Amino acid sequence: MNANELKDLQTPLKEKYKEQPGSALITLKAQGNIGEGISCKVETGRAIVEAGLHPATGGDGILACSGDMLLEALVACAGVTLSAVATAIGVEIKSGTVEAEGDLDFRGTLGVSKDASVGFKQIRLNFNLQSAATEEQLASLAKLTERYCVIYQTICGGANIETSYTSVVSPVN
Repeated sequence: MNANELKDLQTPLKEKYKEQPGSALITLKAQGNIGEGISCKVETGRAIVEAGLHPATGGDGILACSGDMLLEALVACAGVTLSAVATAIGVEIKSGTVEAEGDLDFRGTLGVSKDASVGFKQIRLNFNLQSAATEEQLASLAKLTERYCVIYQTICGGANIETSYTSVVSPVN
């Protein structure tokens, strides 16, 4: 895809969203089914991923770790955003990799220490690109990728999360 093809795809959407801002508000959804043992099966749209405990919390490493899945979502979103931005501003990326790694202190997750946080303390996102882009173009690419990457912005800015619990009681026979 080139910049003109991308522009042709996105221009009508941008115009629609300017004229009808409400049409740009879309709710994305994910669903999982609580599985056997300590697991949850999540349908990704392409496959079903079964998530479970990380080995550092007692898992056997066979099931996907939700922390890994978060990093994978960041890598996917950042990679797609980088490609779209590069296309839009005319920066050719011959090839490249996107890597994310994050530091967790599992003492927090397991309740071993109240001083240890639950969640990632730091996440590092690295882009290794093969490109003839100038330093100025790379700086622009980095700035725009960070600005428009949904997962990156959600992690950096945080999101208000509302939770609810419903229990359905099975009748006793």
